[in-house]
Amino acid sequence: AGSSSLAAVRHVLLVLSGKGGVGKSTLSTELALALRHVGKKVGILDVDLCGPSIPRMFKVQDSDVHQCDSGWVPVFVDQEKSISLMSIGFLLEKPDDAVVWRGPKKNALIKQFVTDVAWGELDFLIVDTPPGTSDEHISTVEALRPYKPLGAILVTTPQAVSVGDVRRELTFCKKTGLRVLGIVENMSGFVCPHCSECTNIFSKGGGEELAKHAGVPFLGSVPLDPQLSRSLEEGRDFIQEFPKSSAFPALTRIAQQILDGASQRSS
Repeated sequence: AGSSSLAAVRHVLLVLSGKGGVGKSTLSTELALALRHVGKKVGILDVDLCGPSIPRMFKVQDSDVHQCDSGWVPVFVDQEKSISLMSIGFLLEKPDDAVVWRGPKKNALIKQFVTDVAWGELDFLIVDTPPGTSDEHISTVEALRPYKPLGAILVTTPQAVSVGDVRRELTFCKKTGLRVLGIVENMSGFVCPHCSECTNIFSKGGGEELAKHAGVPFLGSVPLDPQLSRSLEEGRDFIQEFPKSSAFPALTRIAQQILDGASQRSS
């Protein structure tokens, strides 16, 4: 069954960044919701072994993963079964268990995650990766290579330091032959819940500058929306609240560019 698990997945997207804390998991989640919003079926594969936060965002952290003939069955996060999820978080005995494994065991698990999850038919599979250009990254890209991933989205925050880290990630993509679909600048401004004014907390434009410098598309800036963050923290219905957030227009635009790129490639 090894080769069939991703056979019905049309496009694989990797979400990468050079460092932690730039909001990869949040962005992967929001991107999945934005694609679902335009009628796509989406899977999220959370290979961030040390911080599997996506199950919590969707309030499915207590779900168990079942086995079927063709492998692990992913967890559906909505009634319509339009978003499915697989995460290391589901396989830990207790949610607070730390994953203290050496490289080979991690790499074997990632391989298994890629080949043994019964995704069924999906328009997009979004792969949320660990920070950095670590061992795990290489295993993920290697394991996905036979399925010809659509490419990678690099996430940065506006500050120059973060941008430097993402530059290394660009080199990683070049070396591993992974196409860069573009750069997203996350947390680029704070939207005041009272007056809706957007303030740049960090600085602005680092992502765009980097994209220009690297000759890759700049997909857009996503503001920090405290209401969206709060809905995540409080476990409110993030799926329902997402379209009302101030980050929504930016994310729909990013999703649209990904869709355009995907249709160009398959035509």
